[in-house]
This record gives sequence, C-alpha cells and structure tokens, in this order.
Amino acid sequence: MSGRTPPETRAAYRRFVPITTRWADNDVYGHVNNVVYYAFFDTAVNSVLIAEGALEIAKSPVIGLVVETGCRYFRSMAFPDRVTAGIRVAHRGTSSVRYEVGLFRNDDEDAAAQGHFVHVYVDRATQRPVPLPEELRRVLEPLAVAAP
Repeated sequence: MSGRTPPETRAAYRRFVPITTRWADNDVYGHVNNVVYYAFFDTAVNSVLIAEGALEIAKSPVIGLVVETGCRYFRSMAFPDRVTAGIRVAHRGTSSVRYEVGLFRNDDEDAAAQGHFVHVYVDRATQRPVPLPEELRRVLEPLAVAAP
C-alpha cells in the first residue's frame, strides 16, 4: 500500500475517551469486527456531548442524525485491547458537524483506525434541520481543528 497516507498520531486530536473492548467485539478472524469501529466512533462522540451537557438522549429537542460515515483501517485490534478514541471537529456548518475520530490501541501513538461521521442536527419532532444550538457550539469549539 505504498502511497497510502500514514495513520495520524494522538497529537492530531483534541479530546480523548477510553473505550473498553468486549469479548463479543472479536469476529471469527480474531480481531475487532469492522462494524464495531463505527460503534466506537458513536460512543466516543456522544459520550463527550452528554458529559458536557450538549445532549440529553431522551429529552434534547435537537438531535444529530448521521448522514455520512467512513473509516480507514491501519492495524487490527482485538479483545482485551484498550482503545482510546481521539476526537476532533473538522467542520461546523449551520446545521451539520463533521466529527473525526482516531482509534488508538493500548499505548500506541499511531492510530489503528481513523474515521469520520457527519451529523445533521434536526428538530426531534419534525426531523427538519435546525441551526446548531448554542450549547452544542460551546462544546464543539475546543474540539475544532483548522481545515487542511
């Protein structure tokens, strides 16, 4: 895979969330199945939003819906590895946010996987896009990185 962009390091991310792998995360090939990586991304971002008061799962009038995702894999992970998810915000629009997440295995400095997802924030009742709430903007600000 010459010419492939190498994995990023922890320094590229603004906030870190520890995630515990589970026995059930491993597939028949002995490593964490690819779909679990997406659950790690979702878990990391939403845990920050909840911890900072920008999301109350059952009650928030504005919720984020995923409209795009992607992941690049560099190294396998397997139970009982420790995973640290690095989070950053690459873009904030009027009603959307592009979150980027690096997954780091144990104490590795280079990402085992890097992914992104885009949330479009909508009114919970109408499911129509709305401007990002001020509380969410406050939480996103320290996670923001300059566009490449």
